[in-house]
Amino acid sequence: MSVEGQHTVGDDRPQGGTGHRGSADAHTPARSVARTLGRLLGRTVATVLPVMIGVVVAVFFLLRLVPGDPAAMILGDRATPAQLDRLREEMGLTLPLAEQFGNFVWGIITRFDTGDSLITGVSTREAILAKAPISLGIVALAVIFAVALTVPLALAAARNRGGFADQVVRIIPTIGMGMPTFWVGLLLIIVFAVQLGWFPVGGVAPGPLGTLWSLVLPAAAVAISLVPPLVRSLRAQLLEVVDADFVTTLRAAGVPERTILTRHILRGAALPTIALFGVNVAYLIGGTLVVEKVFGIGGVGTLLFQSIGSRDFPVVQGIALYCAIAVVLITLAVDALATWIDPRLRGRQS
Repeated sequence: MSVEGQHTVGDDRPQGGTGHRGSADAHTPARSVARTLGRLLGRTVATVLPVMIGVVVAVFFLLRLVPGDPAAMILGDRATPAQLDRLREEMGLTLPLAEQFGNFVWGIITRFDTGDSLITGVSTREAILAKAPISLGIVALAVIFAVALTVPLALAAARNRGGFADQVVRIIPTIGMGMPTFWVGLLLIIVFAVQLGWFPVGGVAPGPLGTLWSLVLPAAAVAISLVPPLVRSLRAQLLEVVDADFVTTLRAAGVPERTILTRHILRGAALPTIALFGVNVAYLIGGTLVVEKVFGIGGVGTLLFQSIGSRDFPVVQGIALYCAIAVVLITLAVDALATWIDPRLRGRQS
């Protein structure tokens, strides 16, 4: 009887121990994912934080580095000394530099703006966010158009190496790289708005569909200026991957050519082009601001040029700050996309 009891207890111990190990094994993947996410978050913070500190410092000194007296530039030559002193006090220019910087940083942390507009008295955050949807719409459409133009052109050139299509694709981007964004916008207006009448010449039509239709030409102008380096990069990478050994192996195994092209060749060649796109993010946003002025669209770009003309420095500082943040966020999104496409980068980051 006692032997059976001992045997029963002995049998129970391994079962309990096995269950405990199984529970630990079950939690191991979750802990691994948590550690990986923690490392990625730490790396992101370590990368973004110094950039944002540099941006805040640069935006603060943007007003101080302008030659001359900001108050005199705003009020003009006919301003009295009393008016100049009053405006300097309102702008906080009479305070010590360290105190000015502290107030500037505190305003960004608490209100996420750079002060009130000197012209309208509206918070720079409210003024910029009211115009931001139009600018973000142009950026989003420009990215879509850039991808829609880059991938087919690069594929056509790579599949017809040395042929007519390849020569055309190699010549057109070279011409496009020498054309400024505003000039491309003017050509699109002349052809598609004035001659053909397909799109409005300028402004934004009411309603969601009208707004979207009004943003097509500005987004196309930005995309056309962005596409040439992307096409050249993707074409060169495609030509390298096409000759790789694994592609020959896949063809020998009977894998369909379309599957090889889309799931293996294109994915393997896209990484350098995505990295190049991340480098050109600032160009993308800057081109959007310029194109808004060409098409008479009331976005952040129009607000920027109006603020520069009226010497509304807090708004100029706020736009510079928000654009820098947008560049950082889009760059992080591009890095995340590259990590998703190439699993080898996950191992390097972890």
